Amino acid sequence: MTNSNHSHLWPGVPLALGSAVLFGASAPFSKLLIGPIDPWLLAGILYLGAGAGLAVVHWGRPRLGLASIEAPLQRRDLLWLAAVILFGGVLGPLLLMLGLSQTSAASGSLLLNLEGLATMAIAWIVFRENVDRRLLLGAAAILSGAVLLSWNGQAFSLDTGGVLIAAACLCWGIDNNLTRKLASADPVQIAMVKGVVAGVTNCALALGLGAVLPGASLIGMGALVGFLGIGVSLVMFMLGLRHLGTARTGAYFSLAPFIGSGLALAMFREELTLQFGLAGLLMALGLWLHLTESHDHEHVHQDLEHDHSHVHDDHHQHHQAGRVTEPHSHMHRHEPLRHKHPHYPDLHHRHSHGDTSEAARGDAS
Repeated sequence: MTNSNHSHLWPGVPLALGSAVLFGASAPFSKLLIGPIDPWLLAGILYLGAGAGLAVVHWGRPRLGLASIEAPLQRRDLLWLAAVILFGGVLGPLLLMLGLSQTSAASGSLLLNLEGLATMAIAWIVFRENVDRRLLLGAAAILSGAVLLSWNGQAFSLDTGGVLIAAACLCWGIDNNLTRKLASADPVQIAMVKGVVAGVTNCALALGLGAVLPGASLIGMGALVGFLGIGVSLVMFMLGLRHLGTARTGAYFSLAPFIGSGLALAMFREELTLQFGLAGLLMALGLWLHLTESHDHEHVHQDLEHDHSHVHDDHHQHHQAGRVTEPHSHMHRHEPLRHKHPHYPDLHHRHSHGDTSEAARGDAS
């Protein structure tokens, strides 16, 4: 059976790249707010802005002309959601702020690029996600570009602050991989809860340690940056996970430092250097390697029942009573199916890099 007319690159790749653009753009705008606002308190405001903005979207879906909740959170999702909030919304920002206070800016910027590497490594080693040589080479090129972009020529040493920042990146790598467990649920609802809980926690900790609330205009600007750069970006990241899997979504997301630096050049009128040009070429090479990747073999989908937003395509041939709008969501069962088409480790292709048998190749957990 052939695949549907939709390319295996669509819509996963544009979603992952859009997530990287929004998150990368948030960095220079946050830099404008760092002086007037305590860094830790700003982290809380950014997350609260993300949660509050997505709450408006969530509760105002009918008035905004948006579809209803895709697949609401279930009780079985709460443990995963709690872990995502803990690692990605609380521990990650906390470790980053502690680390930045004890290490140089050069070392801190360089180490922040470990998030993409941690995300891919965990997906590949722990969750056994399929990662081929082309993806590894592309990720290496993107990460090399990010490292080159961050390097300022000073000697690099791993001090206590560096260890804390590396631990923050590990937390975000865990967060990105655990988020895959929630990829079939409604992304707006998940990002909203994560933003509110993480924002309240970070703000409470910052204020408890003596941070002072800024004026309403600064809070509003920070909230807007958080809504777009964290909230909307996270929703797009989660949607990308559905179509690309964790390793590939994380690899595309690694372009965020380049995007943020490019925007900073224009905003702060910084000089366009040879370093920036070489970093851009490395990242462009990595992006090309990923876009031209093709994972194609005959595989078997085992019997599976789950709930997520979908359209009636080659993987969804069930019948739904009454008028159906696309996309839609309901509990549905996949009958066993054997076919061949280009695909990524999405919701219906979860086989791992170590699987070689026909049965294992078709595992669609």
